Amino acid sequence: MAQWAAHIKRLTRHNVATLRSSPWAELSGSLGDLGTLLPLMVALALQDSIQLGSTLVFSGIFNILTGLLFGIPLPVQPMKAIASAAISAREDPSMDVVIAAGQYVGAAVLVLSVTGLLQWIVRVVPLPVVKGIQLGAGLSLVIGAGSSLLKPLRWVDPALDNRVWALAAFIVLVMSQRLPRFPYALCFFVMSILFAAVSIGTKDNARAPGLQFWHPRLVMPEWVNGHDSPALWMAIGQLPLTTLNSIIAVSQLSSDLLPDLPAPSVTSMGLSVAFMNLTGTWFGSMPMCHGAGGLAAQYRFGARSGASVVMLGFFKLVSGLFFGETLVDLLRYYPKSLLGIMVFASGLELAKVGNSLNNGAPDLWQAAAGLRNRRQRELTDEERMERWTVMLTTAGGILAFRNDALGFLAGLLCHGAYELDRYLRERHTKQTRPATERDRLLQ
Repeated sequence: MAQWAAHIKRLTRHNVATLRSSPWAELSGSLGDLGTLLPLMVALALQDSIQLGSTLVFSGIFNILTGLLFGIPLPVQPMKAIASAAISAREDPSMDVVIAAGQYVGAAVLVLSVTGLLQWIVRVVPLPVVKGIQLGAGLSLVIGAGSSLLKPLRWVDPALDNRVWALAAFIVLVMSQRLPRFPYALCFFVMSILFAAVSIGTKDNARAPGLQFWHPRLVMPEWVNGHDSPALWMAIGQLPLTTLNSIIAVSQLSSDLLPDLPAPSVTSMGLSVAFMNLTGTWFGSMPMCHGAGGLAAQYRFGARSGASVVMLGFFKLVSGLFFGETLVDLLRYYPKSLLGIMVFASGLELAKVGNSLNNGAPDLWQAAAGLRNRRQRELTDEERMERWTVMLTTAGGILAFRNDALGFLAGLLCHGAYELDRYLRERHTKQTRPATERDRLLQ
C-alpha cells in the first residue's frame, strides 16, 4: 500500500511539474482526441442510444482518474465497433442494448485481466504484429478523416465549414510541426465552438445550449432479447479491438512515446476498461475504452502528462452536470473541416511508431553481459525484411477488411510462416551436417 501511494505521489509531482512548465501545450493536447469522441458520441446521442449528460459526467470522471493513476495522457474513447454497429443498424438500437454490449465487453476484459490471460497474450504476440496494429489503426484514422469528414465538404459552402477552412487548418498544422508548444488543438477548438455557435444561430430548428442539471437515471441493460442477443454480437465484434488496440497497443505505445514514464501494464489497462463499462453504463453512459489512436493524438498536440486529461475530465464533468443534453446541437454543428484535419494528424502520429520496428523496438534490447546498461540486438537484412513484412501484413489486413481481428490473424499467420521456414531450414542443416563431416573424414 505504501509503495502504491508513493507511486501515485511521484506521478502527481510529474503532472504538476509538466503543467507548470507548459500549461498551454497540456491544455491543447487534452483536446487532441476530439476527432474520435465527438462524431460517435453525437451520433449515438441523436438516436437516443446513449444519454449525453451521463456520458460527459462519467467520461469526465474516468479522465480524471486515469490522469491521476497513470500519469500519462491516456484517452477515454467510445468503443468504436459497438458505436459503428449501433449507428449503421437498420433500426436504431435501444439504449438498453448498447449499454449491455459495453457490459459484456467489460465483463470479458475483467476475466482476461484477473486470470492473467492478458499477460499471456502479450508474451505470445510478436512485436511486429503489435506495431502493425498501431500502423493499421493510424492509417485507418487518416483514411476515415479523408473519406468521412473532408471528402464530402464543398469548397465555399457553407461559409463556416468547407474545404477552404480545412486547407487553412492543414497549412497551420504543417507550419507548426516544429513548434511543440504551439496550442494548435486549443486554438482550433475555440474557433470550432464559435463557428458551431454561429451556425446554430442561423438554424431555426437548432437549440442553443442552456442550463440543465444532470439527473442520474438507472437504465436496465437488455442482455438477451428472446432467442437473440444483439448486444452480445456487438460485444463479440468489439472485444478483439479492445484487447489489441485499447490495451496491448496502448501499453506498448506509451513506452514508445513516453519512455521516461512507467508504462501502464496490460492488466491495469484491462481493469480500467472493465471498471468504466461496469459502472457508468448503468446510467446510460456510452461504452468506453482507451485507445492507441487517442494517446497518439493527445501526444501529437502537446500532452505529456496526466494533467492534460485531468483538465479535460473537469471540463467534461462540468459540461455534463450543468448542460447535458442541451449540448447536442452545438456538437452536431462542430465543423467537420477542422475536425477532419485533427483526425488526420492524429492518424499520422500513430502510424509513425512503426518507424522504430527495426531500430529501438523493445524486443531488440538486451542486457549487456556483466553490465547494467543495455544494447540493441543487431538484425540481419533478412530479419529486417521479415519484421517489416509482418507489420505491413497486419496493417494491410486491418485496412483491407476494416477489422482489427482479421489483420491480427493475418499478421500472426505471416509471422508463423517465417518461423516454420526457419525451423525447417535449421533442422535440415542439422541433418546434413553429420553426413558432411563423415564424408570429410573418409577422404
